[in-house]
Amino acid sequence: MDKFGELLQTSGFFYLTPGMLVMWLIAFALIYLAIAKNYEPLLLLPIGFGILLVNLPLADLMKPGEGLLWRFYHYGLQWEVIPPLIFLGLGALTDFGPVLANPRLIFLGAGAQGGVYLTFFVAYFMGFDLKEAATIGIIGGADGPTTIFLATKMAPHLLGSCAVAAYSYMALVPIIQPPIMRLLTTKKERCIRMKKGRKVSHLEKILFPVVAAILLILLVPPSAPLMAMFMLGNLFREAKVVERLTSAAQNELLNIVTIFLGLPVGATMNAENFLQPKVLFIFFLGLFAFMVSTATGLLLAKLMNLLSRDKINPLLGAAGVSAVPMAARVVHKVGAEADKKNYLLMYAMGPNVAGVIGTVMAAGIFLTLLN
Repeated sequence: MDKFGELLQTSGFFYLTPGMLVMWLIAFALIYLAIAKNYEPLLLLPIGFGILLVNLPLADLMKPGEGLLWRFYHYGLQWEVIPPLIFLGLGALTDFGPVLANPRLIFLGAGAQGGVYLTFFVAYFMGFDLKEAATIGIIGGADGPTTIFLATKMAPHLLGSCAVAAYSYMALVPIIQPPIMRLLTTKKERCIRMKKGRKVSHLEKILFPVVAAILLILLVPPSAPLMAMFMLGNLFREAKVVERLTSAAQNELLNIVTIFLGLPVGATMNAENFLQPKVLFIFFLGLFAFMVSTATGLLLAKLMNLLSRDKINPLLGAAGVSAVPMAARVVHKVGAEADKKNYLLMYAMGPNVAGVIGTVMAAGIFLTLLN
């Protein structure tokens, strides 16, 4: 009996806490949403499992210098390896043709970052320090890798909660955005049909990632790790001479690094760090940031229409958040409800990919000013 007692005390069951059990429920909820509801399953599934693993006592998977998941976190995230590799794959999947065909749509990608900056000030005035406020604000860009990249540098203790918030709201784009879009636009505005853009040459598509990398990195140097890989991936795609590299970036590499991204992100969410009112409030601020970003994109599009004879459908402003391509699809769906023959998806991809650049630049600005 004594030996059994000793064995029990050396097992993890003896050290379970109520907080750990609560985190189990959160982990199971994310796993359920990923599998049953198909909400960002590529990230929420490994994140959910990572949360479960880090809340198993005595497993020591996040023990500094020794734990398996700690190594993933240290070498993949703290060393800035995994988020840039994610951007390499995203660049290889991105077509900048819609932006080049109608360059003014890039302003909608910038306008939709309004939620990032407004939430930064709101979070700061609510008691978060500057670096925490910047990390929370970037959720409004709806760009998971950028959120993780910034959180790792500025507020590692908020990494898990900010990442889960970002990916959760990306998955909920079809629910969050349409009411805001209908509220801020009239049916007449939603029925505006876009003029067909000019044909973009192959040379323009090759030159764009090169020129953009030079200008944007010179403008905001801290954005270099993400911007460089994003534009390199796009150059692979448009060069048409490295199909094997393009395919690897789009598929095998992107899939592998996604696994090694989700697990350590989830593993930062232990009960001791996560179950605090201040941390839990991040989810409300993240939702606020995302809603404001959608609204500012729409309002900027309406302002552009006041200053231009060539009208654009203001719904395109909502696609300025970085949730590619979900936000563009939602724009097309809402536009089609007003006019079934109005095809907006191709045009919405312009501000959608511009939003990716806008969020990376916002992260770079925060790093420049605060780090």
